[in-house]
Amino acid sequence: MRRKILWVSLALFALVMLFPVWVAVTGAISSDWELTKNLRPILGAAQGFAQWTLLPRSPSFRSLVRVLLDSPGFFTMFWNSVVISLGTLAGQLLFAAPAAWALAKLRLPGGKRLGSLYMVLMLLPFQVLMYPEYLMLRALGLLDSLWAVILPGIFSAYPVFLLTRFFSAIPDEILEAARLDGAGEWQIFRYMALPLGLPGLTSVAILGFLDSWNMLEQPMTFLKNKALWPLSLFLPETTLADAGLGFAAALLMLLPALLLFAQCREALEQSIALPGGKE
Repeated sequence: MRRKILWVSLALFALVMLFPVWVAVTGAISSDWELTKNLRPILGAAQGFAQWTLLPRSPSFRSLVRVLLDSPGFFTMFWNSVVISLGTLAGQLLFAAPAAWALAKLRLPGGKRLGSLYMVLMLLPFQVLMYPEYLMLRALGLLDSLWAVILPGIFSAYPVFLLTRFFSAIPDEILEAARLDGAGEWQIFRYMALPLGLPGLTSVAILGFLDSWNMLEQPMTFLKNKALWPLSLFLPETTLADAGLGFAAALLMLLPALLLFAQCREALEQSIALPGGKE
C-alpha cells in the first residue's frame, strides 16, 4: 500500500513538473489568435482568468517556422549561448578538476580552510559578487564582451566543491599503491583520478552547462550590446503580439538541455549513487 501511495505521489509530482514543458510544446504549435485569446488576462489585456487546453484547437507551425526561418536575432542569441556555455564548461573542467584534486588528496597546508572558503563563496548569491566582478571586469577592459560572462563562470566555486566530494571518495589505498609502483602525482591524476571521477565530471558538465545556458542576471549586468545577448534574454523581449514566437523559442531552447540529459543520464545516475554525491 505504501509503495502504491509513493508511486501515485511521484506520478503527480512528475505531471506537475512536466506541465510547463507541455505548455511550451502546445503553445509553440498553437495559432496566434488562440494564444491571444488564452493569454490576454495574463498579460493584462483582459479581465478574468487565462485558459489553456490540453491540445490546441487550431494547430499551426507558423511560430516555429518564423523562429527558424525569419528570426536572425534568434540564431545570433543561440550561438552566443553556445559560446558562453561551452567556453564556461571547458574552463570549469580545466581549472576545477586539478583544484578539487589538490583539496581532496594532496594535503596542502591550509587546505581545509581553503575548502571552507570555497563553501562560503559557493553560498554567496550573484547579487553579492556582482559589484566586485563588475569593477574587476571593467579594470580588465572585458565589459560588454562574452568574456565578461564566461570568466566569472569558469572560476565558480561550485564545480570545485562538487568535484572535491567525488575525489574524496576515491580510496587512499589505491593511490598509495600507485605511488609505490613509481607513479607520479600527475600520472595518478591523469590515469586514476580522472577515470574514477568521471561520474563527478559528468555531473559538473551537465550542471555547468545548464547554469550557463539559462543564466539571466550576468548577461543583463555585463552586456549592454544586444548583439552579444544569449538566448535566455530572447524570451523577456516577447509580447502578446508575438507570444507564439516566445513559445517556439522556449521549446527550441529546451532541446539542447533535453539532448544532453538523454546522452548523460546513466552517468548522472551513477554520480548520485556514489558516496561523494549522496549528501
